[in-house]
Amino acid sequence: MTKRVLLHVGTPKTGTSYLQDVLFRNKQTLARNGILYPAERFDAHFLAALDLMRLPWGGLETEAIGAWDRMADEVRRFPGTSIISHEILATASRSQVGRALESLGHHEGTEVHVVLSVRDLIRQIPAEWQENVKHRSVISYERFLEQIRDPARDTRIATWFWAVQEVPDILNRWGHDLPPERIHLVTVPPPGGPPALLWQRFSQALGLDGLDLDLEAERANPSLGVPETALLRRINRAANRQLDPPDYRPLVRELLAHQTLSRRSGSPRLALPPGVHPWAQELAATWVDEIKQRGYDVVGDLADLAGPPPLEVWADPDHPSEKQVASAAVDAITALLLENARARQAEERLTRELHETQLALERSYLRPTYRMREKVVRRLQAGRTGRRLLAAYRFARGRNSRSA
Repeated sequence: MTKRVLLHVGTPKTGTSYLQDVLFRNKQTLARNGILYPAERFDAHFLAALDLMRLPWGGLETEAIGAWDRMADEVRRFPGTSIISHEILATASRSQVGRALESLGHHEGTEVHVVLSVRDLIRQIPAEWQENVKHRSVISYERFLEQIRDPARDTRIATWFWAVQEVPDILNRWGHDLPPERIHLVTVPPPGGPPALLWQRFSQALGLDGLDLDLEAERANPSLGVPETALLRRINRAANRQLDPPDYRPLVRELLAHQTLSRRSGSPRLALPPGVHPWAQELAATWVDEIKQRGYDVVGDLADLAGPPPLEVWADPDHPSEKQVASAAVDAITALLLENARARQAEERLTRELHETQLALERSYLRPTYRMREKVVRRLQAGRTGRRLLAAYRFARGRNSRSA
């Protein structure tokens, strides 16, 4: 039975990809220090979260079947501290939270802690719209803002947004059966602060202080500027019907968004419209009051949830500079051309290798020794005694091969 489990359950766009990358790449170092990060592959916790919540996700849900129970079993057998981390866990219902805690041994003496990383709504709202666009959405920014500000919250967009972003509600669902001292909030520092500060807060909340970890990021979920996001949304409108999800992810989300468009500099930053700032700040203030009343452990500063002031010059992603979008499109086309050239070269190499293999097989078939062996085998297979001799020969050859 594990002694302690740290469940990092979100929220999205709070440095979670970086955290998970560091944990995955430092598994062995963590294990030597009595900490388990149960993952045979980098997306193991994502698949486990999909399985726990039975979420559809472009076909990946079939690959995720049984992933949560396998992870929970590994955690239960580990004698030290275990860490589980994925941001979509924020949307788990109370019954799903109950199943998660039960499977981890909560009612059998396991000390379960919930960690929630949070960032101000000023930055979270545009980041969530962009994340929707990076997952094939064509919704305009204006319409997105209307839906999440609608008190009914009855659209798919609004339901998901508030499920993963409304901090008091997430804490209600994940912390209802835990004492407040086992609920830890990690606040994301305001823009312009020391780059290492967020990791220091994560490290403190997860008990990683003092460990010699490799903190160089290999995986990240980078942001796009205004023209880049507008271009991606136009690509979605044009290509969604023809491009299946298994092809969209590597080509559009990874190649274009993450590897190409995110590296462009000088574009206007995606931001909250100035007129929406007061609403977002008032809502965040009510969250801060509620968090203080509940007595949770806060790593960082709740003042961070107020967010930065409005931009002096705001760029509307629904009406971007066409010159800037065209420039981004040239970079995107160039990336696709280079990827196509790489794929063609790989295809030609594989075609040559296949042709050479076929020729080698044909040459072996034409050898007299091969034809003679083939005739002997056919004759032996025609009779019972011959088949027994063949079986004995193959067994002896296989055993000799294994011993060699």
